[in-house]
Amino acid sequence: MPNLNSTDWLIVLLYLFSVLAIGFSLRSNIKTSKDFLQAGRSMPAWICALAFIAASLGSQEVIAMGAAGAKYGFKAVLFFSLGAIPALLFAGVFMMPLYYGSGARTVPEYLGLRFDRKTRLLNAFLFAVVTLVGTGISLYTMARLFQALRVFDPLFYAYGWPHRGIFMFCVVLFAAVVLVYVLLAGLAGAMVNQVLQFLLIVAGFLPMVVMSLKTIGGWDGLKAALPAAYPHTAYVFGAAPAVLMWLLLGFILCAGRWCTDFRVLQTAMAARNIESARRIPLFAAAVRLFIPFLLILPGAIAIGLPTPHSTTVVREENGAIFHEIKVVPPDEAQGQGLVPARLDAAIGKPLLDSAGHALLNYDRASPEMLIHFLPAGLLGLGLAALLASLMSGLAAGITALNAVFTGDIYQSCFSKTAGDRRYLAVGRWAALGGALLSIGVAYAISGFDGKAFGDVGAFSNILSALLLVFSLIAAPQLATFLLGMFSSRATGHGAFAGLAAGTVAALLHHGLTLPVDALGGLQGGWIAVVHRYPGFFAECFWTAICGFAVNLMVASVVSFSTQAKPEKELQGTVHSLTPRPAAAVWWKRPEAIAAVILLAAAALGVFFA
Repeated sequence: MPNLNSTDWLIVLLYLFSVLAIGFSLRSNIKTSKDFLQAGRSMPAWICALAFIAASLGSQEVIAMGAAGAKYGFKAVLFFSLGAIPALLFAGVFMMPLYYGSGARTVPEYLGLRFDRKTRLLNAFLFAVVTLVGTGISLYTMARLFQALRVFDPLFYAYGWPHRGIFMFCVVLFAAVVLVYVLLAGLAGAMVNQVLQFLLIVAGFLPMVVMSLKTIGGWDGLKAALPAAYPHTAYVFGAAPAVLMWLLLGFILCAGRWCTDFRVLQTAMAARNIESARRIPLFAAAVRLFIPFLLILPGAIAIGLPTPHSTTVVREENGAIFHEIKVVPPDEAQGQGLVPARLDAAIGKPLLDSAGHALLNYDRASPEMLIHFLPAGLLGLGLAALLASLMSGLAAGITALNAVFTGDIYQSCFSKTAGDRRYLAVGRWAALGGALLSIGVAYAISGFDGKAFGDVGAFSNILSALLLVFSLIAAPQLATFLLGMFSSRATGHGAFAGLAAGTVAALLHHGLTLPVDALGGLQGGWIAVVHRYPGFFAECFWTAICGFAVNLMVASVVSFSTQAKPEKELQGTVHSLTPRPAAAVWWKRPEAIAAVILLAAAALGVFFA
C-alpha cells in the first residue's frame, strides 16, 4: 500500500475542501443562465487560458500520456504534443474569431447560425453522447486506479467494509465533489477550479520528474536505459514510422478535438472579448511545448528503470540469523521497469500475448512513478494531482453538457420562449443528469472488466479509447466545421448529410476492419473482418480519414444540388465574409505569435526525434 501519513491525507482533504470552497464563494455571482452556462462572458484572459489547458488535461489525457511514453517512447511526444500544436494554432487564428464573433454560445449553436437547426441538433446529440462516454471513462479509469493503488484500503479494512465497495466509493465521491461546485457556481466555478487543478498537476508531477530523472542518471542515463527498439512502434503503420507520420497522425486525430470540442473551447468562449478569445489557444499551444517533460517523460522513465523482484537477505547478528524478505506482487515482478503486468482477474496471474510475454498495464506508468518517487508528505500532493486531472476533465464535460442541452436541445426543441429562470433551472438539472449518467457509464464499463480494457482482444489502455473516439466522431465533425467556415457555398442540407454520412462511414470502417492479433469487438470487426491493419493506431488513422473524406464528398455533392444562403446572412460565420479587426503591431498579431510557436514546436520535434 502507498505509505500515506497524516500530512498526505491533509493535503488531499485540503484540496477537496478548496474546490468546494471556491464553488460556495462564487455562487452569489450566479443570477442568470448566462452567468451559469457562460460565466457571463466576463472571465479574465489568464483564467480562461489556464482553464483551457486544464480542461485538456483530464484524467484520460494525463494517464494516456504517461502510458504512451512507456509504450512508444519519445515518439509519443510527436503525437500528443507536437502533433496537436498546429491544430491549436489553427483554432486560435481562424476558428475562434468565428465562434466568438458570431455570438454563438456553444459550438453546435454556431452550426445552427451557419447552416440550420437540424445540423445543430445532430451535432449537439453527437456531442452529448461522446461527452457522457468520455466522462464515464474518466470516472472508471480513476476509480480503478485508486483501487489498484490501494489508497482507500486502510479505511475499508478499519471499518470492516467489503473491499469490492472501493470502486463504488471512488466513483460516487469523485462525481459528487465535482457536481457540488458545478451546481453552485456553474462554468465560472469550474474554470477557477481548473486553474487550481492545473497548478496542482504541475506541483504534483514536477518533483517526481526531477527525482526520477536524477535516479536514472539524467538525460543520457534515460536514453541508455530505454529499450533499443519499441516493439509497439512497428505495429503503428507496419514499419518504424517516420517523424512526419507521427506528426500527421497527431494532427488528424487531435484537430477534431482542439477545433470543435466544446468541452475545451467553452473556456475560450467565456473570455471578455474576441482578442482574448483568439490568444487563449495560442497560449495553450505554447504551454503544450513543455507538457512532454511533465507528463510523457515519466512514462519513458518508468519503462527504463530496473524491474523490482522479490529478494531474501540473510544476515547474522549476535549469533541470531535473520531473513529479510521483500515480496513483490506478481504483476510488478513480471512487468517491465515500474510498469506492472496486467492480471487475469479470475486467476490472479499475468495475462500473456500470443508470444507468451506478459501484457503490460501502461495506464499505471505515471501513478506508479508518483507512488515510487514521492516520499511521505509529498505523496498526498501527487494523489491530489491525479484527483485534479480527473475533476478538471469531469467538470469540463458536465459544464459543456449542460450548456449544450439547455441551449441547443431544450431551448431549440421544447421551449423557445421560457424565461431565464427556467433556463437556469434546466441547466442545473442537466448538470445533475450528466453526473448521474456518467456514473452509470462508469458502472457499465466495469461490467466489461477484463474484456473492455484488460485482455488482448480489446483495449490495452485508455489511450485506445481516446483514439477511437477521436477517429469515429471528431474527425467527421471537423470536415463539417471547415466547410462551414471556409466555403460560402456549403448548405445546411449538405452539412447535415455530410455529418451523418461521415459518422456512419467511420463506424462502418471500424466495424469492417481489425488490427492484427486482435479479437472482434471494441477494437473493430464487430460486423465482419474484411481487412486487418498492422496496429490499432493505423486502424484509427484510416477510420478518421474515411469519416473525414466521406463527409467532404457527400456535403459537397448535396450542397451543389441545393440552394445556399445569401452572402449577407453568412457574415460573421464564414471567414471570407467576416470583417477582420484592425491590424496591430506585427509582432502582436496572432498570426505572428502562432508562427513563432510553430517554429519552436519544429525545433522540439527535431530534439525528440
